[in-house]
Amino acid sequence: MMRNILVLVLNDLAIALKNKTFFLILFIPLFVFVSLNLIDGTNAEASKIKIGLVQNYAYSPEITHSVKAAEKLVEVTWLQNEEEGVRLLKEHKIEGVLTGNEKTPGSLALLVLKKDSLHTIAIMQNFSALQKAAEGNGPDWITDIKSLHQGGVQRETLPTWILMLVLLIGFIILPAQVAEEKEKKLLLALLQTPIHEVQWLIAKLILGMVLIITAVLFLHLLGKFGPVHLLDYIAFIVAGSYCFSAYGIFLGFLCRNQASARTLGVIFYLPHLLPSAMSDVSQKLTSVAPFLPSYQLYEPLQSILLEDGRMADMSVDWVYLFLLGSLMFYLSYLLMKRRWLM
Repeated sequence: MMRNILVLVLNDLAIALKNKTFFLILFIPLFVFVSLNLIDGTNAEASKIKIGLVQNYAYSPEITHSVKAAEKLVEVTWLQNEEEGVRLLKEHKIEGVLTGNEKTPGSLALLVLKKDSLHTIAIMQNFSALQKAAEGNGPDWITDIKSLHQGGVQRETLPTWILMLVLLIGFIILPAQVAEEKEKKLLLALLQTPIHEVQWLIAKLILGMVLIITAVLFLHLLGKFGPVHLLDYIAFIVAGSYCFSAYGIFLGFLCRNQASARTLGVIFYLPHLLPSAMSDVSQKLTSVAPFLPSYQLYEPLQSILLEDGRMADMSVDWVYLFLLGSLMFYLSYLLMKRRWLM
């Protein structure tokens, strides 16, 4: 009995090796290790709060002296104007901008990306400590917090959920379906009929786009989310669904069977999802994420949904998604013409 069990175990391990499942087992810990190292650490440099101060604003002497004295805790960036501060905030080069509070003259307002972020809490705690050290129990220096991101926690996480749905269909569902039709010789049988390769590819592309748009629409109906600029939002959803549907079809053609397609899909899924979704919490990830196609979808969605962005300011991202999708469609056509792994 033990001999039979051992033979079955070795057979399963051989199948797992043939289907590249072992690659996935090794890839996931490696990817987690690299991602954790890209997240900002807890060293002294990373623990500093990075504040922007506007040059033409007259800050009180107590504030400027306290900030200079606390150079180990506070890193100051002097700004030409508030617009420059907004740009640096979006690029994650600073964590907040101190400006005058119009509602309470003599006090400050703090401009941040998110009100409920760890960076905002750290800024408030540090400035509260500086204020007590300089003035004792005087009035707080910061009396108002303004956020670039509009809406609550549910809306702030919406771009991440949408990206997850797009990548899940593009990298997991579509490649497995393409590989299944190859594995069962269904695709070869279809190509013996008057159906042309391009027709089959367009049908698969439409399938992926319909699945993605349906999933996103259903998410909006459940959460009752309403984008600020509907046409711009729809344009990016369509471009993203086109790009990653074509991407998924291409991955499916690289695999001989469903098991390999699922493994390859996960290997592409995680690196496209996590760096983009976690770019808000790490300056290192912010510098890495723009090199990924997923970020060209995630960043515009975040801008439209949370920052009142418009497509006119993000046309390069839309063109990038369209061109990448077209390239993947063409590569899939070439593999199909060669009957790759069929």
